[in-house]
Amino acid sequence: MRIIDHNDDLVRHGRAYVNGVRLHYMTAGEGDPVLLLHGVPKTSYHWRHVIPLLTPHYRVVVPDMRGLGDSQHTPDGYDMRNVGEDFAQLMSELGHHAFRLVGEDWGAAAAYQLAAAHPDRVQQLVYQEMILPGYGLEDYSFLTAENVRSFVWLWHINFYSVPEFPEMLIGGKEREYFSYFIKHETHDPTAITPDAIDEYVRCYSSPGGVRCMCEIYRATLTDADQNREAAKTKLTMPVLAVGSEHFIGADNERQMREVADDVRGVILPWGHQLAEESPKELAGHYLRFFAGEAS
Repeated sequence: MRIIDHNDDLVRHGRAYVNGVRLHYMTAGEGDPVLLLHGVPKTSYHWRHVIPLLTPHYRVVVPDMRGLGDSQHTPDGYDMRNVGEDFAQLMSELGHHAFRLVGEDWGAAAAYQLAAAHPDRVQQLVYQEMILPGYGLEDYSFLTAENVRSFVWLWHINFYSVPEFPEMLIGGKEREYFSYFIKHETHDPTAITPDAIDEYVRCYSSPGGVRCMCEIYRATLTDADQNREAAKTKLTMPVLAVGSEHFIGADNERQMREVADDVRGVILPWGHQLAEESPKELAGHYLRFFAGEAS
């Protein structure tokens, strides 16, 4: 798949062995580093439209999470404290001590843990479209009339947590399953283009792909304990909480105010897959935040 920077040059691919896992990552641009972390069920390809909007100003580092994309399928290590440490060590390996950090969905959960563990390294944090375990995620998984009406019933949290059955039921039907799942969470389903579906299906249908995804959810209760412990010391770096009007919305900012001191929020009129539905608007908010301007 062709991913380019603002000069129409291809991104650079690399691999690094850090924290017991071999991660695949992309880099592009020059300047101060920005680490972009994708969520589930996506890969680093999710950022393809945002990358060339940031590279005129920053050097972007865009990894695949352990077990996802083209990173190694490890048997364990999927709690967000450990996943966050994967990325902290990756940035050290690439020579970046301090950096700006952007995470969406489960990438945001990992970003929070990374920022909590390494507050001296994370200069600014963008926390996008995720409810932290221990701070409301479990409530979204319940079958309630309100959750169903709002289209934010996260039934899959419970489904993926069941040992072995999700792998059996999804296996062989990855295209049908993930096409529905990813588009269902959008406001504009046409934003999820065929090339994106092809890439996500390629990765999640690889041996162990669905299992690794499920292991992220199977660590949710561990994540909740870790988040409550980390929140005893609030984040002090500036935080931009980015929500979507048609998915998580204001809850993004609400929970960040529980775990961080310096929080501002913005809600965009789209669905959950903001980097694919509204990349220009999204990147504009990132750049203004990075520059210290009000959204």
